[in-house]
Amino acid sequence: MEYIYREKKKGAPVFILLHGTGGSETDLVPLAEMLDSEYSILGIRGNVQENGMNRYFKRHGEGQYDWEDLDYRGKELYDFIVEKSEEYDFKLEDTVLVGFSNGSNIAIQMILQNPETFKKAALFAPLYPADLSEKQNLSDLEVFLSLGEGDPVVPEEESKRVIELFKERDAQVTTTWVKGHNLSQGAAQGASDWLKK
Repeated sequence: MEYIYREKKKGAPVFILLHGTGGSETDLVPLAEMLDSEYSILGIRGNVQENGMNRYFKRHGEGQYDWEDLDYRGKELYDFIVEKSEEYDFKLEDTVLVGFSNGSNIAIQMILQNPETFKKAALFAPLYPADLSEKQNLSDLEVFLSLGEGDPVVPEEESKRVIELFKERDAQVTTTWVKGHNLSQGAAQGASDWLKK
């Protein structure tokens, strides 16, 4: 997988940056710098192609996930992050998952597959259109969710479903609402304030 790693200082937490459809491993670097300029950065490029655009998993259409592929890609990405944590000597519990859109969605998949591992996530414009029976324990997870009013990609009830997904599993949830399907300055500031708490 294509990636960038920028170490700021030894032992600092690490942002794991997961871009939206059509993005790359450097897309969210400015956001990471704004959230906390002292954190190290691991930006990863999705290795699935959709009409020439980078994604983290396949889909059959807008909001229609290829669940089998998502399951496989979630494990593949997690294994890659584990490998990089060993290579660059950082702890997975000291990472913050930062995702936008498609990146947020694969982040949710990894959190559900590895409920013990991740402690913090900032997810912008997430969508996870599934009714889940398994109730993983996410009580050690703090999650910041930026959700869109009038989002053309994620209907409001689906945004609420993501909130419930985390609340039902006892995660500590902070939410902010923005207009549409975007990563706004206000949402970034909200995530920065959340992180500093």
